[in-house]
Amino acid sequence: MRQIYVKRRIFVGGLMLAAVGAGVVSAATSPVVGKAEKVRGNVRRRQGEQDERLSMGAAVLDKDYVSTSINSFADLALSETRILLGPQTELLIDSFIAGQGGTLELGLGRMVFDRPEGLPKIDVAVRTVFGMIGVRGTTFFCGPSRAAAFAVFVEHGAVSVEGGGVTRTVTAGQGVDFSRPGAPPSEPTNWGQARIREAYASVGLR
Repeated sequence: MRQIYVKRRIFVGGLMLAAVGAGVVSAATSPVVGKAEKVRGNVRRRQGEQDERLSMGAAVLDKDYVSTSINSFADLALSETRILLGPQTELLIDSFIAGQGGTLELGLGRMVFDRPEGLPKIDVAVRTVFGMIGVRGTTFFCGPSRAAAFAVFVEHGAVSVEGGGVTRTVTAGQGVDFSRPGAPPSEPTNWGQARIREAYASVGLR
């Protein structure tokens, strides 16, 4: 079952428009950090005052704010790392350097972060309103799941999840839940295949 999911990932994202607007960085001065491998529906890319539709094959830049509409999905390739976004998701690529890592900010929606096993590890921080996810080369889902306002599930590797003054280490096959922003993550528990399938389906993976 794990091999099926490794081939299909999604990272959903979003965060503060204010953070993007405050930068007021022109697209011409922001480095290219990847491209849109697949786009379905209405997906937009915002950089400073520039706002445009993101099409398949288009470049993704550092400081891009990517948002998806209802019934829309995006598969972003940031070097060897894939970020898959589900519907009504907002992701800010706050900083990213190929082979090193960076910071992503996820507000609304769901996403899957997918970095295949065997590649050199990179340091990535994912900021959300619920807390911080520390990553060093792994595959995981994050976003609303069942009754949880927000959840993190790790397919392979391990992540640290921090919120409400509590830090949990989540390893392969485990997940944690948040009841609300500011609350600590739950103790890690093993997820069943039905919940895993639901999580990936919510970002367009079947």
